[in-house]
Amino acid sequence: MSAGPHPAGPSTTGAVRHVLGHLLTPLLMCIGMGLAYLGAFHAPEPHDLRVDVVGSGPSAQVLAQTLHDKGAGALDVRTVAARDTAVAALRGLSSSGAYVPGARPELLIASAASDTSALAVEKVFTKVAAAQDAPLKVTDVAPVSDGDPTGQGVFFLLVALSIGSYASVAVIGGAGAVLPLRIRALLAAGTSLAVSLIGTVFAGPLFHLVDHGLGGVWALSWLYTAGILLIGVGLHTFLRRWTTLGVMVLFVMLNFTSSGGIYRPELQPGFFAALHAFWNGAGFVEGVRAHVYFDGRALGGHVLVLALWFVAGVALTALAGITEARRRPAPTPSHGARTVNGAATGDRTEKDAEVEEELQEAVGV
Repeated sequence: MSAGPHPAGPSTTGAVRHVLGHLLTPLLMCIGMGLAYLGAFHAPEPHDLRVDVVGSGPSAQVLAQTLHDKGAGALDVRTVAARDTAVAALRGLSSSGAYVPGARPELLIASAASDTSALAVEKVFTKVAAAQDAPLKVTDVAPVSDGDPTGQGVFFLLVALSIGSYASVAVIGGAGAVLPLRIRALLAAGTSLAVSLIGTVFAGPLFHLVDHGLGGVWALSWLYTAGILLIGVGLHTFLRRWTTLGVMVLFVMLNFTSSGGIYRPELQPGFFAALHAFWNGAGFVEGVRAHVYFDGRALGGHVLVLALWFVAGVALTALAGITEARRRPAPTPSHGARTVNGAATGDRTEKDAEVEEELQEAVGV
């Protein structure tokens, strides 16, 4: 005689509630990633995109004013007297393109600063040249390396470094939670060294994303990854199993979208353009570009951004240490709990379950 289906018992109901509780994290990740990525990338439109028209005569002034007016805020068009001045502005990262009018018009771009911004400029001035029935010559005054033809390799290097860093946070914070904070901080420092070295191999010998300045790329990579790891280890004391979601918000949702690796701020909505000024991913991407392609111009500001994030990580880790010291209970086992080497097995079982759940949450990384 076969038994019919049994109604869900207390254990089944509890398991369902447990699963539903843990589904909250991936659902929040889905919402956050959708809002961040689609909000930042779904409809790039230029705003205040700085371009120059080369020339000092009335025709150059009229062309610049016409473009500025037709752009309705999309373009910030100025005139410069000479081609060399326009090149210097591009190499100084104060312009995204320069148009040299004439019988054989020329467009100057700097693709190493941003390939997508260069394409946006080229689209505008191709139409200008076509209206004059003249073929447009495009000259790249700051090209990217041969190993990074799209100019987006640095962004994908950022992605690799970020994943290696914040995924390690879950391991150090979860599996290493029984360790003193100073040991976890040392593990974070060692992991940042390993991740930055792996990234440097990717950038240089393996994929040739950069063809010189590899030592500087490593230094920027280490400063970036160390900041993430220290912030993550510090946050774990306060967020526990929500740490994965916290670092995803900081170092994926807000970080990748504001880094300028795909679209620079002049092609993005205002929120992400504002984050670009001080977020650590932007500090890394723009720092590598400045170091490798633009002779270190404005590099100091980007290093400062990364250094401030690193200092924030050190401060947060120190605060976590103070908090853990205050939380630490007296070394006496709970009533009725069997002890092994002075530790309560009941507490240990609960801690092991918490660690396992947290590491499972990290799969969402």
